[in-house]
Amino acid sequence: MEGVPEPHAGWTFLTNHARVLAAIADDRNARIRDIAVRCRLTERAVQKIIADLEQARYLSHTREGRSNTYRIDPSKVLRHPAEAGVTVASLLSLLAQDEADRTAMPQSASTSRGSE
Repeated sequence: MEGVPEPHAGWTFLTNHARVLAAIADDRNARIRDIAVRCRLTERAVQKIIADLEQARYLSHTREGRSNTYRIDPSKVLRHPAEAGVTVASLLSLLAQDEADRTAMPQSASTSRGSE
């Protein structure tokens, strides 16, 4: 996929659960295969994460023919005590804004930002 960075070894700021949730927020009808490619995970890992999110009631789905339509509960608060009171909607709005900024930013500007 063009514009997607190569896999990264080591720790990252976002969990795979946050990445999957953000991918679903971008496309409520996304296939597991597409989510896996976008998040650089296996399809099985995405299935497990979706099951986790559904069990915790952050996410639900309805079956429409052979596809799923996902619904995110934006009012759910994040699980870690350090984020007490922060909602899924707040997290997703930050991620959506970042994505919009990154796609609008020219390549030369994005590479020079790292030196600031």
